[in-house]
Order: sequence, then C-alpha cells, then structure tokens
Amino acid sequence: MLLHLMCFLLLSLLSFTTCSNSSRPSIYDVLRAHGLPMGLLPKGVVDFEVDDDGRFQVHLDQACNAKFENQLHYDRNVSGTLSFGKIGSLSGISAQELFLWFPVKGIRVDVPSSGIIYFDVGVVYKQFSLSLFETPPDCTAATSSVEAIGTVFEGESGELRYKLDHELVGRDFVEFDWNPRLEEAKLLPVSFVSQKRKRLSEAEAIDQMKPKSGL
Repeated sequence: MLLHLMCFLLLSLLSFTTCSNSSRPSIYDVLRAHGLPMGLLPKGVVDFEVDDDGRFQVHLDQACNAKFENQLHYDRNVSGTLSFGKIGSLSGISAQELFLWFPVKGIRVDVPSSGIIYFDVGVVYKQFSLSLFETPPDCTAATSSVEAIGTVFEGESGELRYKLDHELVGRDFVEFDWNPRLEEAKLLPVSFVSQKRKRLSEAEAIDQMKPKSGL
C-alpha cells in the first residue's frame, strides 16, 4: 500500500513539473508579446531570463550565423532591454556589411507597423522587410569569432571614421565619408587609403629633393 502511494505521489510530481514547464512562455512568445517578430532570435535557445523591467538574457547552444538579406552573427549570450516594439541596449548580435561586422545596438519596429524593421548599427539605421523575421531562422555554427567594429571617431566636420582591428587590415584604416544629407556612409576601401598615403609619401620625398632657395 505504501509503495503504491509513493508511486502515485511521484507520478503526480512529475506531471506537475511537466505542466509547469510547458506553460512557461518561450522567448519567441515574449518577443511577440512586445510587438516584435519571433525571428529576431534564431533556433537553438537553451535558456532565457526576463525581469519585470524588460531586461533579458538569452543563452544559445553555440555562437552561430544566420542569413537574411545580410548575415547576422549571434554570440552564445544575447542581452538587451525589451519595450513594446523595441529592443535597446542590445549586446551579442552583429550585422555584416561588405566584409565588416557592425554591432547591432538596438532594434525597433514602427507602431502601427509599416512592414519595416530597423537595426541600429551605430552609423545608420539599416532597414529590412519585417517579413524576413517572421519565424526563427536556422543558425549555423560560427567557424571563427567575429570582431565587430566598436570604436567610432567623429570629427567636427561630422566625418565618421571606423578603425579596423589590426588583425584584419594591418595598420590601415577604412574611412567613411559621412554626408548628413544622405542616410548612408560611403566606404573608401583600404587599398584606396593605402594608395592615397603612398602618393603623399612620394610627394614629400620629391619636395625634400628640391634645392632650397637662398642656399
């Protein structure tokens, strides 16, 4: 009799635990409840926490890359602050543009929806179709770590420069000409900058070889 009672209690406890876990909303449900598409986070979420202020942490099974119009990289841990239609203070997601990776600092959608989603990558807001993020994407394991550009130099003229990590391009710089009337930055390739410096060096050498007046 006692054995039957213990088995009944054990089965009841297991059933209660299963029901409790299944009733907990997923992180994708949390995104949708905040007016955001579920596909902002990939498949492979193993755990997450959200507090009453909207601060969240998401833990993936591995760092990975997902393909939309651009490539997105997800660290194993992604964090930020949720509000309706917006994620702020975002960390752990980077977006690829050409051969560069830019940290995504925030994401927002229009309320009411215009069908557009905006990614804040520091220089501009990148616009994507909201339909790209309807479902969580497959995410392939990242074969190497991603070093996102994080240091911005802004001059008085409004020109922005991004300094690349020396492991990527030696000591060269990639320069961005920023025109406040345009909503995008014009990229000057590293080779262009190197050639420009080379021409300046040659001009300086020729100038030094000229005879000085008055000697």
